[in-house]
Amino acid sequence: MSDILNQIIAVKRDEIAAAKKKKPFDAMRADAESRVLTRDFLGALRAKVGAGRAAVIAEVKKASPSKGVLREDFVPADIAQSYAAGHGAVSAACLSVLTDRQFFQGSVDALKQARASCDLPVLRKDFVVDPYQVYESRAMGADAVLLIAACLGDAQMADLEAIARGLDMAVLVEVHDREELQRALRLRTPLVGVNNRDLRSFRTSIDTTLALRAEVPDDRLLVTESGIATRDDVQRLREAGVHAFLVGEAFMRAPEPGEALAELFA
Repeated sequence: MSDILNQIIAVKRDEIAAAKKKKPFDAMRADAESRVLTRDFLGALRAKVGAGRAAVIAEVKKASPSKGVLREDFVPADIAQSYAAGHGAVSAACLSVLTDRQFFQGSVDALKQARASCDLPVLRKDFVVDPYQVYESRAMGADAVLLIAACLGDAQMADLEAIARGLDMAVLVEVHDREELQRALRLRTPLVGVNNRDLRSFRTSIDTTLALRAEVPDDRLLVTESGIATRDDVQRLREAGVHAFLVGEAFMRAPEPGEALAELFA
């Protein structure tokens, strides 16, 4: 695990401990289990792919550790609506909302506001390392959770996936290399995300996804993450059979994120 991930996970452990004091585990679990109406995250992606379009998980993201603040005028509801509207026939399939506070300036409220403003299914993008966070994700309204293989052991991933599936949530497992991909493929989830960002250098290259594409079975939906900045990037990936994308930073500086999305994926 990289130094930055170690640092983030240490902060997460402290945050989880503090959250459990405010709302005990059993209360959070009961809250999550009472929220039965999830939106079909996987179905929304497959519908776009089935229609011959790119399935875009559009990110609502104020800042990143490497690039600082991406959008000063950060209104999650407006951003979500822009993505949902898109432009012409091109719009987002789903949303990804950062909820990490310390490193990405995200919040639970950002997810709630984004989800309430449109009909798109929403992924909670955070560093999930404890069952409490999965229940917390459903309680706040998330329809899917992200599990990062670099942060979790095999048994942890399986346990967290089982909890999410029991709550009728989708699970996107994020990998960075071949070893992590093989670990992810042992899980039941059909969603596998390849992050093109190197965890140590923060450099990105879509070659990471292209190199792993052939190893992803046809019954899994491969989502490419990070480093998709140009229409040439999109064309190369789609020609290789990659049709699902998680993109955020490329849109956050645009006046209308949905129009920027439509232009990139036209």
